[in-house]
Amino acid sequence: MNKVLVLAEVRDGQLRNVSFEALAAAKTLAEGGEVSAVVIGSAADGYADELARHGADKVYTVADDQLAKYTPDGYSQAFTHVIREASPDAIIAGHTAMGRDLAPRVAARLGYGLVSDVTAVEAGPVFVRPIYAGKAFQKRSFAGEKIFVTIRPNNIAVSEPDPARTAEVIPLQAEIKDLRTIVKEVVRKTSGKVDLSEAKIIISGGRGVKSAEGFQPLEELAAVLGAAVGASRGACDAGYCDYGLQIGQTGKVVTPDLYIACGISGAIQHLAGMSNSKVIVAINKDPEAPIFQVADYGIVGDLFEVVPLLTKEFKSLLG
Repeated sequence: MNKVLVLAEVRDGQLRNVSFEALAAAKTLAEGGEVSAVVIGSAADGYADELARHGADKVYTVADDQLAKYTPDGYSQAFTHVIREASPDAIIAGHTAMGRDLAPRVAARLGYGLVSDVTAVEAGPVFVRPIYAGKAFQKRSFAGEKIFVTIRPNNIAVSEPDPARTAEVIPLQAEIKDLRTIVKEVVRKTSGKVDLSEAKIIISGGRGVKSAEGFQPLEELAAVLGAAVGASRGACDAGYCDYGLQIGQTGKVVTPDLYIACGISGAIQHLAGMSNSKVIVAINKDPEAPIFQVADYGIVGDLFEVVPLLTKEFKSLLG
């Protein structure tokens, strides 16, 4: 690959970590060729330096007030315009809500092949992705010359930033028209400070938390560890928390460094969303709970006794 283009995703005024993971994957694909990035939004010009430090040789920007908030029509028009200008051999985006929406739309429009939810990039190039709810992995390659890939967050190591690197900034103007959707306001039901999909540590609760108030010990532990709080579908269905916290086959798929499951039995639907976590700790009163079959460490006990003890101990260890 001579030229690889990365879609840099911005949320709440900051570049998402998956953008840096995509740049690392782009370096592997480019094999010494050109790595570029594109930022779309009303304030797209302010992220070039950070992208350069993480490996971008060029940064394309599309700044337009109509792109202040993500819309499929607006972003697909802007992204398509950049791709035609940059003419890359491969494009990489995050397998996020935005990436899952935008990638197939743009790939189909331009006739690019698409492999989604990639967890590793190998020489060839070959792309590894999970199938059957993470029970197996398949390796995919492209028959055509144009490649479009989305990568799952927290699976590709980010390159060490180089403060001395700079990038050529190329501002572009795209014609944004015929918008069928206008976003006036984004209201988030969940108040967590850490994004579940990119969290390095997740504390998750199931039906065993017994009530909405039962999540309080989990939130206290999450605050100490700088973690995100998640939930099983059972906890969401019971009304203990919002569905925005749901992890599983019909919720979010996560791959944190540490996943602590509290009062979660380990139904197949939930395991599909977290079984690829690097280290899994299960806390459950039932020693026969299926969650212990996938856990690296298991604690048989009442989460309302165990979690506060963990919180106390971590507070002591972390000062």
